[in-house]
Amino acid sequence: MAPVRSCFQASSVLAFLLGASVLTGCAHAPGAPPLAARDEASGALPAFRARPLPGQTGVTLLALERAARVAPLRYRVIVIPGSGCAGLGAWAGRYFAGLLHAQVLVLHKPGVQPGDRTAPGRCPPSFVAGDALAAWQGHAQQAVQAWLARGEMQDSLPTVLVGISEGAELLPGLAPQVPRLAGLVLLSSSGLDPREAGALQAQRLGAQEAWAALERAQAGRAPDERVEQGRSLRYWRDLWHWSLARPLIDGPWPLMQVWGHADELVPPQAYARFHALAQGRSAPFCARGLPGAGHGLQSAERDGVQQVWAWLEQWARHPGGGLCAPLQR
Repeated sequence: MAPVRSCFQASSVLAFLLGASVLTGCAHAPGAPPLAARDEASGALPAFRARPLPGQTGVTLLALERAARVAPLRYRVIVIPGSGCAGLGAWAGRYFAGLLHAQVLVLHKPGVQPGDRTAPGRCPPSFVAGDALAAWQGHAQQAVQAWLARGEMQDSLPTVLVGISEGAELLPGLAPQVPRLAGLVLLSSSGLDPREAGALQAQRLGAQEAWAALERAQAGRAPDERVEQGRSLRYWRDLWHWSLARPLIDGPWPLMQVWGHADELVPPQAYARFHALAQGRSAPFCARGLPGAGHGLQSAERDGVQQVWAWLEQWARHPGGGLCAPLQR
């Protein structure tokens, strides 16, 4: 866990939350030029463009949008990234390169700019004050609805919702907003309620006392604005009561789950527990653990993220078999 702890100041019990910016690991130095600036300097056009989208109560989210890299356009992918306050602008082109025939939308939390490079444990007070699962889900629902309501989106193409780490916790709440939803994809998310996954990670790290202290704090009478372990009590209170496993199990959509066997932020027991629960799903469920891969799905042998995109591309060429068909061959 040393590489994770070096990225921020919070207790290691929060590694699965504060450290789960799976596209960055330890964030790059602040002030690096954003993707567009570097591409313009090299004479290349950036693949992704920033798109403002409306959240709730007048809030604007700055999403990243990209057209299909290869014709024809076969499907759409909406991505909810993990925790933290860094933007994805600098590496989105590389990270989503394997989604060849997909139009891609990547949401950012309120207050996050695509070019931001802030480390997870150094998010500004304004971000910490507003960061909570219920608020984030409400903003994301409004943004997704607005994006899909545009005239050019009124076609028969399917859409896949992808949740990366913490982002997966929003997927059941977003699913009803998406017509022609082909399924949900969980990357490095156990699928358990975050409170249960957090308790298992605390046990794994021998940090049960720190986790118990957070439980007491969120159950107490201190105001929501109070910060504990890098998060507001509003955040912890949402997390403690957030339901994820049951909506995923009961949901009518196909569900694909991919994780790394060497995930340092989510313990293997969490993945095993959800896998057992999900056997009772009436809708298709497929899961794949990647040997040697960490939380970012990277290993010495392969880039697991690009493997996931390859599976989506295989499905999109023959969608009649369902989202899980490539993993079952």
